[in-house]
Amino acid sequence: MPDASQQPPFDHRLVVGEAQEETEERPPFSVTDDLREPIDELTRLKDMEAKTREIIQKYQAAMREMEVRFEILDQDLNLKKHRNPIHHVESRIKKPASIFEKLGRYGKEPTLENMERYIMDIAGVRVICSYIHDVYNLLELLRKQDDLTIVTVKDYIANPKPNGYRSLHVIVRIPVYFLDNKELIPVEVQLRTIAMDFWASLEHDLKYKAVSEVEGIDSRDELKDCSRIIEDVEARMQILARALEMDD
Repeated sequence: MPDASQQPPFDHRLVVGEAQEETEERPPFSVTDDLREPIDELTRLKDMEAKTREIIQKYQAAMREMEVRFEILDQDLNLKKHRNPIHHVESRIKKPASIFEKLGRYGKEPTLENMERYIMDIAGVRVICSYIHDVYNLLELLRKQDDLTIVTVKDYIANPKPNGYRSLHVIVRIPVYFLDNKELIPVEVQLRTIAMDFWASLEHDLKYKAVSEVEGIDSRDELKDCSRIIEDVEARMQILARALEMDD
């Protein structure tokens, strides 16, 4: 057995040096390309979701502004004319899936920029009135509000759609004030009578149930006939309403 005193002294530097060499040969930990791609995609989707919520919030604010304006108009008309022309007001915000589907029909890329640029009915307010002349009176009152911009007016009352649909569609831009800026946000306003709304609700149900014929009845032709009958009844009711106003 060799004498321990004759063995070379233990060299700590040699061991440490070997460990350092081994460490240097190992590549540092990093996210591989296979992992980085889904992480980047997740980050992008989260960012897009946050931006979408921010945009939708703007339209919700514009929608509420329009609802308040109609409420004020109705109260003022009640005070001065002793009647409420507005029966009730409904509102809705389009869902992102519906917005992007509409962009596709327009032949546009489904981006947030195109959503704000091309879709004018993300926010919608539907005003249900008692009589036809109330519908047109409210349109004129909107025209007089100098901070509102009337973008388009589609009169489906004077010119009904082929299926019999009747309503007045107006796109307005309403100012909305945020923390650091003001924006003119588009809102679609639908003005219609109670009878028009009743007809539209029935037509909507039939369309989404894909019902064309029920017990030998052609629902499309029947709906057109109902629309014409409603139009005649509304005209007669309007004559009666004007006569009552003259008596007052």
